[in-house]
Amino acid sequence: MRDPDGLLARAGVRGDPDVDQHFLIDDRVLDRLPGYATGIDANLDHVLEVGAGTGALTDRLCGIADRVTAIERDPALVRFLREEFADEIGDDRLTVIEGDALDVELPEFSACVSNLPYGVSSEIAFQLLPRKRPLVLMFQLEFAERMVADPDTPEYGRLSVSAQHYADCEIVEEVPREAFSPPPAVESAVVRARPRDPEYEVGDEAFFLRFVKALFTQRRKTLRNAVRNTAHISGLDDPESVVEAADEKLMSRRAGTLAPAEFAALAELARARGEPDE
Repeated sequence: MRDPDGLLARAGVRGDPDVDQHFLIDDRVLDRLPGYATGIDANLDHVLEVGAGTGALTDRLCGIADRVTAIERDPALVRFLREEFADEIGDDRLTVIEGDALDVELPEFSACVSNLPYGVSSEIAFQLLPRKRPLVLMFQLEFAERMVADPDTPEYGRLSVSAQHYADCEIVEEVPREAFSPPPAVESAVVRARPRDPEYEVGDEAFFLRFVKALFTQRRKTLRNAVRNTAHISGLDDPESVVEAADEKLMSRRAGTLAPAEFAALAELARARGEPDE
């Protein structure tokens, strides 16, 4: 395996915190990341990596996957990757795409293992989760804790419900600042997401997610008031009819106490009674 410090030296770059650039350089963490995918028997025909950097993780992914597609936005690093991994590219085992992952068209992939740029980690995660593929992603620890949080805990919120709608999410490793160059200001964590269908049904997924977002904007309010006050977000035409039709005890609760299945049931009631705008 390529030495991450050696890759940094050959690339002639230093991470820049101002552009959210922190290179993972801890060999032990790098060596474990692919194993979190193989540990759940993920299909490794085509592994996607977002934010390849100098290729330390790319190198390890090429060792376990049939094919790897690496996305990198820094043109200088793209040139370095194409030189450093010329053999893998020539053997059609690696493709390097230059561009921002939020702008480029993501290829079909069987699993994703990535050290995500933290500034856009939420947007990227919610491009990946609906693909229903196994994910092993590095996040800020606080973000990771919110992803996996249970109802009625301080960390539980819109992110928890939305992520858990698509997958079983678990923190498999916490990663200290010192594992990166330069060290970020926060601790990090690796989240593994195993795709699965939710235990409930929603007739309109976009409305469900928008409804969850709306209610959490007023998480300190009772659901009764949150439904009434957020029609401009949820798109409800008649929020009062939803309040009247829903269980009174439920309406006295707050968003942070509802499990995803309870949100789904309430969202279906809202669709039926509140007539969301098309």
